[in-house]
Amino acid sequence: MEKSQFIVFFTIVISVQILVNFYLTLRGYQALEAFPRVRPWFIAFMIVATFSYLVGRTLEKSMYNPLVVSLHWLGAFWFAVMLYATLQLLLIDLTRIIDLVLPFIRKLSGENYPLFKFRTGLIVASITFLVVMAGHLNAWYPKTVHLSLDIPKKVEGMDSLRIVAVSDIHLGTIIGPRKTGKLVRTVNALNPDIILLAGDVLDEDVGPVIRQNLGDSLSQLSAPMGIYACTGNHEYIGGGEPSIQYLEQHNIRVLRDTNVFINDAFYLIGREDRSAPSRTGKKRKTIEELLPTVDTTKPVILLDHQPYHLDKVANTGVDLQISGHTHHGQLWPFGYITNRIYEVSRGYKQKGSTHFYVSTGFGTWGPPVRTGNRPEVVVLTLKFNAGK
Repeated sequence: MEKSQFIVFFTIVISVQILVNFYLTLRGYQALEAFPRVRPWFIAFMIVATFSYLVGRTLEKSMYNPLVVSLHWLGAFWFAVMLYATLQLLLIDLTRIIDLVLPFIRKLSGENYPLFKFRTGLIVASITFLVVMAGHLNAWYPKTVHLSLDIPKKVEGMDSLRIVAVSDIHLGTIIGPRKTGKLVRTVNALNPDIILLAGDVLDEDVGPVIRQNLGDSLSQLSAPMGIYACTGNHEYIGGGEPSIQYLEQHNIRVLRDTNVFINDAFYLIGREDRSAPSRTGKKRKTIEELLPTVDTTKPVILLDHQPYHLDKVANTGVDLQISGHTHHGQLWPFGYITNRIYEVSRGYKQKGSTHFYVSTGFGTWGPPVRTGNRPEVVVLTLKFNAGK
């Protein structure tokens, strides 16, 4: 993303955040009519919550202490609070519009309308808290997806390949030592032949990853054929080279528009992320430019973080593409939006002779909350020489 585009994007995001929080503050202020002494404290909290994520992410680049980490966590959770509180308040406001035509709210509230408003606000806050906490618990427990695929290509001395694939880990302040350790234990317990990381291994700035020594956990990933990754947009948001070098230093080989021939059996291609050209100034190679150095009579596996233009990969000799990026919206109802943007927002699809799998991801971006789906680790068993 170019600097001018980033400024426009940043301005839009901040403007939306301020407007939404102003709406929440106004409605909360109205709900506290029965308790006027609480109102100043509520406004103070809303100011802190509104800007905590921005302040926390900015400060952690130069300092890393409990206050900065707390601001980051508060701001991250607050994104989810904003969503679910706003959805409820919009529904309430729709009800109030109906009440203008068919009055019924005053009858339900009785004589003490201010207390009725407070109780309504308390219900909204309680529902929001329960939904966000349930989503946080859901984000902590990934599911394991098993998928067996037939690859009609012959591999000497190898009947099958067991891949454990993970995308969108987003290592950083939110996805710290506990979650990283859980990832490593989960993946290693699945006994992979090879481990593939489909981008966004790191969450933007590499600083929190270094300070928490998360690379020590990554170095414990184990597979006889190695651990490979492609770049994601968040590797480049974090500066690109520092993030990629950190992964390389911790036993993960990052493929950037290159391929490797593994065990004289199959090819693995890793594409640069779509965001790379705006960061590096180098054009991302097309599939046609990547394949001439690959013998497509052998199995070919492709890592491409963002699952765009699947038709350009189908029937090219690539047998399997593994992607992530979408999180399938992460928070309900955003999955409906990602379904419209991507041909495959999550899960499996076959186009022609090419298999595609888009993972919902292991970690989270922004709020450590998943309400639209579960995080996952994917086990792909490729069976060779099928159909021959």
